[in-house]
Amino acid sequence: MTPPTTPPLSILMYHQVGVFARPDAHRAAYCHIRRFRDQLAYFKRFGYHVISLAQAHDALFKGQPLQPRSVVLTFDDGYENFREHAWPALQEHGYPATVFLVSNLLGKTAQWLTNDHPQPALMSAQTVRQLSREGVNFGSHAVSHQRLSTLSDAQIRAEVFDSKAQLEDVLGQAVPDFCYPYGDYNTLARDLVQEAGYRTGLTCIRGAANTADNAFEIPRKAISYGDNLIGVAWKLHFKHARKG
Repeated sequence: MTPPTTPPLSILMYHQVGVFARPDAHRAAYCHIRRFRDQLAYFKRFGYHVISLAQAHDALFKGQPLQPRSVVLTFDDGYENFREHAWPALQEHGYPATVFLVSNLLGKTAQWLTNDHPQPALMSAQTVRQLSREGVNFGSHAVSHQRLSTLSDAQIRAEVFDSKAQLEDVLGQAVPDFCYPYGDYNTLARDLVQEAGYRTGLTCIRGAANTADNAFEIPRKAISYGDNLIGVAWKLHFKHARKG
């Protein structure tokens, strides 16, 4: 089914949420908790419908109704500061969220970050299980957070399939959604995500989710450290065209 063109659906992409010094680089990897709380309050005040990724999929690809001002909240990498900062704020509003986990790095650090960049802690398997019981949705961010398009066919298959199996073993339930590390993928990676039985594949392509041609190349809108409420509102209301 062709995704509906209206109303536009924004799937927001976050990484770390917490208290940070002003970053000189990688600004899209940070969102200050104060601004994050302001964003959640903005959604509530102006009548946004914060829906789950499952609801978004069913609206885009199964013909279910999509309310105006619908938004999905996603968090890449599975940082420990999600548990400490983001989740309590989300719980206060009753908002759902999906967190994408790197299956081989649970309880470790973000080892893919360069040496001149801090390597923050990632959530442990125990934390993931606890948050799942509390209502957090989890998806796969591959096995080891590598650029899939640079790997061999066999390596891509392992990153896609093994991460699903590993995370389902941790959670004891299905892991239906996949997010490409760095937003990097090729046709094979996309097709393997579908073959593995995932429901969605999320990218770093910018734009409204409605611009997706299929469920395995869904665009998102990145929320960066520098985004104040005006910047977030601009992305929600106007940045719908597909780019990247």
